[in-house]
Amino acid sequence: MTALGDLVEIDDRTLLVLGRELDLAHDQPDVGNALVHRAGDTLVLVDTGVTTPFRTALRTAADRVGPWSRALVLTTHGHLDHVGNNDLADELGVPVEHCVPARDLDQMRDPESYWVRSFERVAWAAPLPASELAGKVVSLFEPLRPFAAATRTYEERPLEQIRIGSQRFTGWTFADGAVRVLRSQGHCAGHVIVHLRDHGVLHLSDEGNGACGAMYDADQLKIQSVLGAVAGLFEEGEAAVLTDGHTFAVRRGAEAVSHLDGLLEQATALQAAALGLTGEVGRIVPSTFATRYAQAVAELGVGGANPNPLFTAMMALNELGELGLRPVPGADADAPWSRPALRNPEPPR
Repeated sequence: MTALGDLVEIDDRTLLVLGRELDLAHDQPDVGNALVHRAGDTLVLVDTGVTTPFRTALRTAADRVGPWSRALVLTTHGHLDHVGNNDLADELGVPVEHCVPARDLDQMRDPESYWVRSFERVAWAAPLPASELAGKVVSLFEPLRPFAAATRTYEERPLEQIRIGSQRFTGWTFADGAVRVLRSQGHCAGHVIVHLRDHGVLHLSDEGNGACGAMYDADQLKIQSVLGAVAGLFEEGEAAVLTDGHTFAVRRGAEAVSHLDGLLEQATALQAAALGLTGEVGRIVPSTFATRYAQAVAELGVGGANPNPLFTAMMALNELGELGLRPVPGADADAPWSRPALRNPEPPR
């Protein structure tokens, strides 16, 4: 049994700070795990979670991996459960860099609009109007301080090609190359993952949340591509320890590969199930499809992080999009989706 802020030692310079699950019924926000590491004289914080108790746990972890004389705070993506204590960067008392993904700045500045857009898509599954529900959700994440005086975007640094074994990534390196930030952009538009070169730790953050991304800005191909690439790093010995944002687990070696392969197998099984549910029907009502899709998710045992009916409904819409179905522009949220007609365009006159 784990508790918020528990520290899991990976090695003498690296700790995983455990978050907790979402519980909307009891107004409990989820908290993403954070990674705390020392690279030479540099403290490295990968995400800062949310809530005051988690902030205290981060400070305890930072003291345990010390001593350090500078700090690097890395935000993997802009979701509320990963950014609430980002202003901790200003309280460390040493020179500090804090980097966030440029593509997630809008949601960090205005999280309610981001969640309104997410909930409007599944209005038929939401217990409240999208704007009211988004406001309620965002209010759970307190204190919410995603920016520090030191905050800059990764994209203000020159993009690098980063080769790790046979895999090639683009991203940015820090601490003389000991910390590698790799662009992934699957779970949401700006997402990055972090590789600690000398310690073999690969932090997936929320790219490992499940077989299908739920958010409107998720990219299923990128999720699956990064899972495959990371599995390759473990098979080649370029990574030895896998952590992520929500499973509260530290996976090593073959166990990490098996876990990643399992996520990819789940992704193909879910899409096969979704294809079977659409069949030859020309028009699909989202709410009806989502109910049947939720049954398939349960039968396959595929839940992902923080499973709940709203997120499953959001996953269902993303599966419809992956299968090539599209909503009628401007129609209400539960209007039927269908595949575009396949016909050659009319010749110009």
